[in-house]
Amino acid sequence: MKHIRNFCIIAHIDHGKSTLADRLLERTGTITERDMQNQVLDDMDLERERGITIKSHAIRMDYTAWDGQKYAFNLIDTPGHVDFAYEVSRALKACEGAILVVDASQGVEAQTISNLYQAIDQGLEIIPVLNKIDLPGAEPEIIAQQVMDLIGCKREEILSVSGKTGDGVEDLLEEVVKRIPPPSGDPEAPLRALIFDSVFNTYRGSVVYVRVMDGVLKKGEKIRFMAADKVYDADEIGYLRMKNDPRDEIRAGEVGYIIGSVKTLEDTKVGDTITTVGRPCELAIPGFKLVKPMVFSGLYPTNSEDFEGLRTALEKLQLNDASLQFIPETSVALGFGFRAGFLGMLHMEIIQERLDREFDMDIITTVPNVEYEVHTEDGRTVIVDNPSDMPPAGNIKAIYEPYIRAQIICPAEYIGAVMKLCQERRGMFKNTTYLDTSRVDITYELPLAEIVFDFYDKLKSNTRGYASLDYEFIDIREGKMVRLDILLNGEPVDALSSIVHRDKAYEWGKRLCSKLKELIPRQMYEVIIQAAIGSKVISRDTIRALRKDVLAKCYGGDISRKRKLLEKQKEGKKRMKQVGSVEIPQEAFLAVLSMDNG
Repeated sequence: MKHIRNFCIIAHIDHGKSTLADRLLERTGTITERDMQNQVLDDMDLERERGITIKSHAIRMDYTAWDGQKYAFNLIDTPGHVDFAYEVSRALKACEGAILVVDASQGVEAQTISNLYQAIDQGLEIIPVLNKIDLPGAEPEIIAQQVMDLIGCKREEILSVSGKTGDGVEDLLEEVVKRIPPPSGDPEAPLRALIFDSVFNTYRGSVVYVRVMDGVLKKGEKIRFMAADKVYDADEIGYLRMKNDPRDEIRAGEVGYIIGSVKTLEDTKVGDTITTVGRPCELAIPGFKLVKPMVFSGLYPTNSEDFEGLRTALEKLQLNDASLQFIPETSVALGFGFRAGFLGMLHMEIIQERLDREFDMDIITTVPNVEYEVHTEDGRTVIVDNPSDMPPAGNIKAIYEPYIRAQIICPAEYIGAVMKLCQERRGMFKNTTYLDTSRVDITYELPLAEIVFDFYDKLKSNTRGYASLDYEFIDIREGKMVRLDILLNGEPVDALSSIVHRDKAYEWGKRLCSKLKELIPRQMYEVIIQAAIGSKVISRDTIRALRKDVLAKCYGGDISRKRKLLEKQKEGKKRMKQVGSVEIPQEAFLAVLSMDNG
């Protein structure tokens, strides 16, 4: 065990984590030059394009140190985005050390800090690294000072590397050997293994990635998933290299995979504990929790015949991503579709992009909503994630909405713009900390509903892209929320309904009506657009009717003849209005999503 090192890389999006991992794989001979490509651990096209890690990866590397001693390195890669915070916490649990990667030109960012604090809380040994030192805009001394202030280390403890050119990677590998402690664990104790990730293989079922904490797992043993309470056989076990490396046993301190004909990812929950049926352990590894979706949205096929195709596509995506949840729902305006739950906005964007790319699905998404807890007058508690499920206004006693603590790091000159944005979104100021003379860390408590929409885009545009955001859920609080309905000629369009704060409802309704007025094409009859809370109309716009010129053929003649024709037209319009239905173009549903919430 003393020749094993388990570590992860902590970094903000785009600070060069995957590129640095590529260099480590090259230097340790884990991958040949022929198989080498950029971001080799990111196996989705989407990950490569956006430069983000969506699914965490793990790989075993063999390294011979300068003194000739051989070591086994287990690199457990982690996603950098706030939506995947729970996955990060479980990956950290499987490690003894972390490489903290900071871009030498961009400096310390919000997600770096939040993941770093998680690592420190779990007692990991931190190796600080300045990456991208070869860039012309790099300021290694200034950024090094930020890192020193952050974790209280000495300047000589901070390594300088370039993930692109490979400078300093050899020194980093040596420091991993020296600084990161070997794993602790009792090989004689009953088996306790932590699931830190799982992927779905079409032919083999769920492949579970585990870190063995205590005991030994032998091939063919009966194993129990403690939280799911399911029993399977360990048909194949082994180490995680570029390809699976089957073994007869995995011992305490090692990282590996288990294949056991598990049909769904539901049984292999991240954070669960695996033990043997013959000699079970008494206590599970602490920290397991079920991942709860935070953002909900309706997904509808643009062509109603594609409903079954969309169901199949979502089921296939769910095989690879257990945190995606969906149930069928119907809408009067959009027909049959699904209500899907996501971990956050990035997760929602990725799922939509994958539906489009991998399954060629053309879909309409409704306004993203969060989950509200509604207490009714008759003493019931209803969980509402869809505006159409909101009980009638007269029956509501109180509505509770989720709140988050947001940490925003930005240059000091944008402090006013950031605070103004947070105040507009019903934020409560907590504190401001200066990281150095030019960068500031601002903490706010905000309703989750206010940031799922376009908060991140606004934050980036108000700070010229320099701000970084990290947030965590804190609790639910009472709020004055109402359901805003949109009526077309007196008929409610459920897909355009949204849950908004009472103080913002009037302005939101007014802007939505005028936006729809531009987008809905003119009919042969008048169309009335109204925004209403319950039975009270708060805004109205009218789309004027297209008018056929019935007087075109009357050149001259008596006025009564013209009046007769106009009266006839008027009667026809009245009849049309009674039977006419309004065609709503797809852009109208997307308009709600692109509405400027400032």
